[in-house]
Amino acid sequence: MRRLSVFVAANEQSRSLPTDKLRKTYIAANVAVYLSQVVIWVCIWVNDNSTVELVGKIFMAVVSFIAALGYLHHGGRLFIMLKRFPIQSKGRSKKLHEVGSVTAICFICFLIRCIVVGVSAFRRDLRLDVLDRPVQNLIYYMVVEIIPSALVLFILRKLPPKRPPVQYHPVQ
Repeated sequence: MRRLSVFVAANEQSRSLPTDKLRKTYIAANVAVYLSQVVIWVCIWVNDNSTVELVGKIFMAVVSFIAALGYLHHGGRLFIMLKRFPIQSKGRSKKLHEVGSVTAICFICFLIRCIVVGVSAFRRDLRLDVLDRPVQNLIYYMVVEIIPSALVLFILRKLPPKRPPVQYHPVQ
């Protein structure tokens, strides 16, 4: 969710729209999702019921789908806006590549997660967190967590240049 908020903020700032409510909206959305997840976990802990587990899995699939759509919407808008910049703009092609790649990676990652969690909600033979199938766990988490995170870090690896230190001049 943190990466999505960066896309949204960049999109709103680049369009010269106010961004003061974005932080509050981002925090409120995260609190609502995490509180809902905690309520589901407490319900599972109190009453280990297959219906509650089904609701929990569907909830996570829906959250992943909404995140995927959020990346596609805001990243796509930012990509289209950058594409409209003049061709001579410094760094335009690099930013287009960065925004397009990060958008595609995050969208695909959350869409795969949505599909796998959604399918596992309705198929009893497909479970995600099982101790007796470590290879299945490794493949799942590599595809939806580790590889996408590593790719995003690789794409965004270049940090802004450091500013030269301001020389100290004594007051005369």
